[in-house]
Amino acid sequence: MPSGKNSKSARNVRSVMKATRPTPWPTIAAVVAIVIFAGAVFGFLYMRFDEGRDQREALAPYTPTAENQDPSRQIPGVTIKDYEGSRHVAPDQRVAYDRSPPFGGPHDAIWAACDGAVYEQPVRTENMVHSLEHGAVWITYNPQQVSGEALASLRERVEGQSYTMLSPYPGLDSPVSLQSWGHQLKVDSASDPRIDQFITALRLNQYTYPEVGATCEIPVENFDPADPPPFNPAPPGPGAVGMDYSGGRGAGPMGGG
Repeated sequence: MPSGKNSKSARNVRSVMKATRPTPWPTIAAVVAIVIFAGAVFGFLYMRFDEGRDQREALAPYTPTAENQDPSRQIPGVTIKDYEGSRHVAPDQRVAYDRSPPFGGPHDAIWAACDGAVYEQPVRTENMVHSLEHGAVWITYNPQQVSGEALASLRERVEGQSYTMLSPYPGLDSPVSLQSWGHQLKVDSASDPRIDQFITALRLNQYTYPEVGATCEIPVENFDPADPPPFNPAPPGPGAVGMDYSGGRGAGPMGGG
């Protein structure tokens, strides 16, 4: 049986060991860092959620409904015009459009890919107009006036968003112009709140475009988004198809699509 002296010595050894055990500062620092990081992430996500909620509430009046079929009429500066759909021209034909950029009228039988397509170079207008007939919103910008953060903000509105497309438009008379079928809005800044209002009101708005249910996807052999038909800056010329579908060869109704 151990003596009291030995037991006391053992207790003293354990006490010394406890007293001299170092404080685990690295572990404490790591835990504190994790807590701070988690708090920052939570705060950031909460702020983003709050901003998203505010934006959804701000855009709610521009969401189409049976009672409010064309909310774009509430947006100052929107031009609205009626155009007949399903009128096609040949791949080598030009159209003498009445607006620049155009937002309706005769167009190529092949539509431009509009499933969140961001075009680095200007694209043939006649193909882009066909996409509007399918319910897409086409954002154009003057490459001499829009770049950097402004251009990045336009890209963010398009990338990953079906039925939208973005392209430069040489000679555009405003920094940014938005088109949907029969509708146009020109603004002076990529941060103009009317841009999001326009997209909300008119992208896939079943009440405002002719070919409801038409796709934005297209076989690459018909239209390659990486190598689309180029924009032609020259005047259309006397052989161009008119907005009344006159002129050119074989201009006129050619069915849907």
